[in-house]
Amino acid sequence: MRFPIIGVVGGGQLARMMAPAATELGFELRVLAEGPDVSAVAAVSNAVVGDYKDYGTLLAFARGVDVLTFDHEHVPGEHLRALLAEGVNVQPGPGALIHAQDKLEMRAAVDRLGLPNPRWAAVSTVADLIDFGKATGWPVVLKTPRGGYDGKGVRIIDDAAAASSAADWFTGTPLLAEEKVPFTRELSALIARTPAGESAAWPVVHSIQVDGVCDEVIAPAQDLAPETAAAASSAALRIAAELGVTGVMAAELFETPGRGPGFLINELAMRPHNSGHWTMDGSVTGQFEQHLRAVLDLPLGGTEVLGGVVVMKNFLGGENPDLFRGTTLAMAAEPAAKVHNYGKSVRPGRKIGHVNVVGASAADLPAVRRSAERAAVIIRDGREPDRLPENEVNEEMS
Repeated sequence: MRFPIIGVVGGGQLARMMAPAATELGFELRVLAEGPDVSAVAAVSNAVVGDYKDYGTLLAFARGVDVLTFDHEHVPGEHLRALLAEGVNVQPGPGALIHAQDKLEMRAAVDRLGLPNPRWAAVSTVADLIDFGKATGWPVVLKTPRGGYDGKGVRIIDDAAAASSAADWFTGTPLLAEEKVPFTRELSALIARTPAGESAAWPVVHSIQVDGVCDEVIAPAQDLAPETAAAASSAALRIAAELGVTGVMAAELFETPGRGPGFLINELAMRPHNSGHWTMDGSVTGQFEQHLRAVLDLPLGGTEVLGGVVVMKNFLGGENPDLFRGTTLAMAAEPAAKVHNYGKSVRPGRKIGHVNVVGASAADLPAVRRSAERAAVIIRDGREPDRLPENEVNEEMS
């Protein structure tokens, strides 16, 4: 008998955060990294540097692992199908992963399942985009179906004139046009599913975005109608079951009171997700441990919240290059804050870590938010803030 070996394609922070979970469970984690200095390399004992777009490199890496999973969703589908033909255990498989790789495929699947979608269309020309805008009303959202993340590959088109100025985006491949949804806040429904079909859901959370990047997560989402929360979790679980998703999946949602079940589906991610980082310190089972259990078809862990409320706050690169000093100051200032650095060099605007703070009850939320914000600002700036930004700490829930 031996413990399993897990291969992860991609060496980013998600792979890095799988490593402690693997170590605790006795598993071996191997990483196919994009370079020798990417985030996960320092966290694992076996890292291979190679190009995941090269099939031979992928196949060589996959030999000898019990399961192959992912830090990102960009591995070509034809490579994954070829690996399956070679007998490699790929989780999630290419038939599921395509719905996170291609937003047009995702929108079509959500329609097929009868789940709440924004109005959308595949558009190949400026004329198509203008027709869509006329039909749904301006503004509309234009997205590249593949490769976009953290607000990249997304453009707001205000009117027909602006549509004409987006002509450079049309290169022969259809783009995704969506109505610009009026919503009260963004939510995320995080679930996990095994190949055998066991599934588990964490509470639906409130995800706060700044400039297209996840800034803060509040778990569970406060003042969310119970029927909306139940419908959101049910939708995420159904998507996973119907599409054959394995591992962790996040369904990013728009809260839309009075429309449909109270939400519309925004995007899917078939891997651990930023909106689930709170689970590392705030849930019985963190998303990274759960992902490993799920892709190995092992029993899933409990998803209950520890305490009454949890806040996750991302910190981006700023002017302070000395993250160790900043982290030390934050630990002294906010001893309840759990700091997770990603081992990345500092670059302004780059996501380099997050902070989790757990509160005993929902009534502690303002203090918990302030604690997480203060710790994140200290790490970013390398000093105590003169004052915390009121618009960030005291932001209305909507």
